[in-house]
Amino acid sequence: MTSPEYVLRRLELTVVRRLDGLLQGAHQGLLPGPGSELGDSRPYVPGEDDVRRMDWAVTARTTVPHVRDLVADRELETWALADLSASMDFGTADMDKRDLVIAGVGAIGFLSSRVGDRFGAYVIHGGRVHRFPARTGRPGLYALLQTLVAAPRGEVGADAATTLADGIELLSRARRRRGMRVVVSDFLDPVDPRDPYAERPWERPMRRLAARHQVLAIEVIDPRELELPDVGMVTFTDPETGRAATVHLTRRVREAYAEAALLQRESTRRALRRCGVAHLVLRTDRDWIYDIAQFVLRQRRTAHLLRRAPAAGGAGRPSR
Repeated sequence: MTSPEYVLRRLELTVVRRLDGLLQGAHQGLLPGPGSELGDSRPYVPGEDDVRRMDWAVTARTTVPHVRDLVADRELETWALADLSASMDFGTADMDKRDLVIAGVGAIGFLSSRVGDRFGAYVIHGGRVHRFPARTGRPGLYALLQTLVAAPRGEVGADAATTLADGIELLSRARRRRGMRVVVSDFLDPVDPRDPYAERPWERPMRRLAARHQVLAIEVIDPRELELPDVGMVTFTDPETGRAATVHLTRRVREAYAEAALLQRESTRRALRRCGVAHLVLRTDRDWIYDIAQFVLRQRRTAHLLRRAPAAGGAGRPSR
């Protein structure tokens, strides 16, 4: 049996080799954006600088348009919420969903620790939300990941007392400095997916969290949650409640299941978009490192276009 130390070492090497350098640079987090502290003033460059950052005092004194740069914080604090409830103990491809949760948390943690940021986590497991204090360096991160790897499988019905909304609520109530927050879950809720505007139980705490922090939602998916194989009679068991049902997977049943799964994922996407958070999808049958890299590249291109866009209200080049 593979030891946890070997698993974590391999995870770290994979992250460092394939993501380090791509996500670092300006020290602006996994989602590129400006810092929060004022820096030096410099001459305004038409078409490149945001007129909302005009330094009017220097502009008036020198009669030359100036803007004030923003300096990114050098010691950020990143917190992750890892969903290790019973529904994550499932996988039909290269790994289980819980393994993908640990991989996502580990990727963000390793990249945060390499630039000296503090990293902490809340973990939903066994009907409780466990808190791991934010620490700098690899020892604290390794201790957290070893705990996640060694966590036993969820017991049937044990997670009913604690929901994803409870975990996000705890994350949003914590009085900490602004930073990055990451929620890793499958976001499966008993909500009618046919109503695209139905509010999920975790939406309100997610909006409160996004109002103060930069939030990334990582949705973990297994291919069997999207479509079913043609295998005849199958017994399904709900890991959260323990209820079981035997179903004959006819073509009509499989098509109805695929349609409902598509609506459910679209409903999740709409809900996360309403919350104003970034949304990354990782699948157990895909290269998750590649998906993270592609996500970051898209975010960087979007951030670049937003910085180049003119300010609202038709503001253009300031007059001298």
